Amino acid sequence: MTGTTARRKVVSIAVSAALACSTACTGPGGSDDSGGTTGPSGPTGSTAPSASAAPSSRPPALTGASADALRAVERATGRAGSARVESTTVMGRELSLEAAGALGWDDGLTGTLTITYTGGTTAETMRRLGTTAMEARYLPDAYYARMGDDFAERVGGRHWIKYVYEDLEDLGGGAGAGFADQMRNTTPNQAVKLLLSAGDVRRVGAETTRGRRTTHWSGTVGGATEQTVDIWVDDRNLLVKKVERGRTKTGELTQTAYYSDYGVPVSAARPPTEDTADFKELLASQGS
Repeated sequence: MTGTTARRKVVSIAVSAALACSTACTGPGGSDDSGGTTGPSGPTGSTAPSASAAPSSRPPALTGASADALRAVERATGRAGSARVESTTVMGRELSLEAAGALGWDDGLTGTLTITYTGGTTAETMRRLGTTAMEARYLPDAYYARMGDDFAERVGGRHWIKYVYEDLEDLGGGAGAGFADQMRNTTPNQAVKLLLSAGDVRRVGAETTRGRRTTHWSGTVGGATEQTVDIWVDDRNLLVKKVERGRTKTGELTQTAYYSDYGVPVSAARPPTEDTADFKELLASQGS
């Protein structure tokens, strides 16, 4: 294998890991400062649906009893500060994965997820390169992905890749635009914010979710494409389940997440510097 081929293989691993970590955490939609939504853009250039719209075309803010109920959910979930998370994500033909761990949002996004590849072209790429699962650690300024020994052999024995959020903004001709805000704003109550911006929010009714009595809410966020958001809320106004659906260039993007143990202690230590490769430096080494 030539040096150029080896470097390209390293960057391929790094890009695939970035896509998996961001997709596992952000799902189909994040938020922008104006209250609309923006779909997360993977470093490969595939873009999730943008549900943001010009101010004049946005639906009026939700009012009445439904708005009051959802704002109570938003406040309660936000105050909880952390939760255990289990999620499955399907990103068209490109990627499907499962993630499990705990995330906190009191002071920026923190926590640790174990991400397992289950299908798609990105998963096949990672499998060929010796990685079927990885650990992702999220901190307020960056996240870290722990790769396998095959990757480490190519980067001087280092197992971790560091992704500084701002460094991802310029990827793929702007494909990463808004990425930092999306990652920082990734919390269970983000789905509630999406519903509050929808024009067709409805209370579906009472349902049992994982053995708990919940209220099901649903709505559609409009814009360049439509994105549906469904949440299931318990009697403490905390999310038990969330489902978001949208479209990407490679097909439908769906994320289902379950939340439990609100308030659980969360920690995410930075990996040792000597065992960490910086994503931006990996790209520069190939002249990307």
